[in-house]
Amino acid sequence: LNPRTHSLKIPPPSEKDWLKEDEEDFFLLDPDQKRDVLPQPFRMINKLVMQVFESAMEIIERREMCREAQKLKVQPQKCFPTAEFQVTERANCLAVSGKYIFVGLSVGLAAFNMGDFKDAYAWDAAKTEICAIHASDLGNKCHVLLAVDEMGLAWLFCFHKGSFLLIKVLNEVEDISQRSTCVEVVLSLGGDYAGILLQGNTKAWLEVYQLPKDSWLTEIEKNTGAAEELACSERRSHCSSEHTTSSQVGTFLLQELPASAIQDNVELDPPVLLLTVRPPKPITGTTFNGPLDALKEVDDGSMFGLGYNHLIKASQWELQEAIFCSTYQEYLEAEGVIKEEIPRYATFHFLLPSRILAGPEMKARPDIPAGIGVHWDGNHNFCFYLLNRSLEENADSDLKPDVVWPCAAPIACSAVSSCSRYLALAGEDATITIWDKHLGYPLSVTAILEERFIRSIYFL
Repeated sequence: LNPRTHSLKIPPPSEKDWLKEDEEDFFLLDPDQKRDVLPQPFRMINKLVMQVFESAMEIIERREMCREAQKLKVQPQKCFPTAEFQVTERANCLAVSGKYIFVGLSVGLAAFNMGDFKDAYAWDAAKTEICAIHASDLGNKCHVLLAVDEMGLAWLFCFHKGSFLLIKVLNEVEDISQRSTCVEVVLSLGGDYAGILLQGNTKAWLEVYQLPKDSWLTEIEKNTGAAEELACSERRSHCSSEHTTSSQVGTFLLQELPASAIQDNVELDPPVLLLTVRPPKPITGTTFNGPLDALKEVDDGSMFGLGYNHLIKASQWELQEAIFCSTYQEYLEAEGVIKEEIPRYATFHFLLPSRILAGPEMKARPDIPAGIGVHWDGNHNFCFYLLNRSLEENADSDLKPDVVWPCAAPIACSAVSSCSRYLALAGEDATITIWDKHLGYPLSVTAILEERFIRSIYFL
C-alpha cells in the first residue's frame, strides 16, 4: 500500500537558508573572525595600520632592489695618498715633470721629489705669487718651467738638481705703463718651444719663443763638472788636514754636496722670439682697383683663406648691412646689435709634423713640433703657422697663416690628441668636428642638443 499521492521531487530550499549579499565570500573569511569582528572605530584603525604596513613593505622591497642593482655595478676603486708634502704657504697650481712635482705658492715655487717623498726645494727670491705653471722634461735631469704670477709676468726657469735658475721674465719692460699682461702660457712637449698670450690696453697678440735647450744642457753639464771638481779638491784638502787615509778620501759621495752650489754662476742663453701672431682684422671694403690686383695677391700667397682678397667695395658692405638690418629689425631690437670687435683671447696648440704642416724642403723630426694652431674667440678660422722660420725674419711683422681651415660657425674651443694627429673643433652652434690632421679631412661631425654651448673639450 503506497500512501503517497504525488511524485518524488527535491524540495525547494527555504528562505532562511539563502545566502545574504554580505556573506558571498564567507569561505575566504577566518572562522574566528565570525565571533571577533572589531566594532567601529577600531576597524578603521586596523585598516589604516594595514595600509602603513603594506606601504612599508613596498619601500623595503624597492630599497632591496636598488641594493642588488648597486652590487652589480662596477665599484670605483678607492685610492689613498701614499705620501704627503707639507707647504708653508698656500698652493695655487702644480705641474708634473719627470720625478718632480712643481707647486706654485703664494710666495714663489716649490719642487718635491716623488722618488723618496722627502727632498723639497724652493724659490722665493722675488716674493711673488705664482698663479699658473707649466713644466717639461729636457733630459739629463733638467726641467724647464714657465710660470705666471699675479701681476701677469711670465717667468722662465730651468730646474736642475734642486736649483731654480731664472732665465728671463719674458714680458718685463722698463716702463711699467707699457707692460703687457700674460693671460695664457703653453710649453711644447720636450721643451723646444714656448707660447705666451699677451694682452695690452686695446690689443692682444701671441708670442712664440724657441728655447735653446741644447745650449742649456751643455752649459749646465759643463758647470756641474767644474763645480764637482772644485768640491772634490776642497774635500781632499780637508781630509788630508785631518790626517785621514787615502782610502777614506775616495769614499765620499758627490751627491752629498749642496745642490744649490752647483749652478749659482750659470748664465743660460735667453729664448729667441720666433714669431708674433696677431688676431685677424675685421673684413672691410676692397682696396684693389680690379680683379688683376687681387689675383696677384693670391699668387703671392698673401692672406689666402682669410677672406681679405675680395672685390667687394665698402659701399656694397654698407648696402648689404642696411638691407639686413631692415629685414630683421624686430629681431635685432630684441637681442641688441653686437658690433664686430678685434678678439682679445686665443687658444693655441703645438702640433707635430703632418702633411698639412710640411713646408717646402722641410725636414722635421717626428717628436719636435712643426707648427702651431691658433683660433681666436668669435672667429671662424683655425689657422696653422709653420715654426721652421729663419731667426733673421722680423718676428713683429704682420704674419700670415700658412694654412687656414674655415668653419661654418665661430670656434668655441678645441683640443688635440696626445699623438697630435687628431684635432677636435667645437663650434658655437654645438657641433663637434674631428679632423685627421695628417690626411687633412674630417672623420666625424657630431651635433649636440640645441641651445647648448660647449665650453671645453678633451681627448681621453
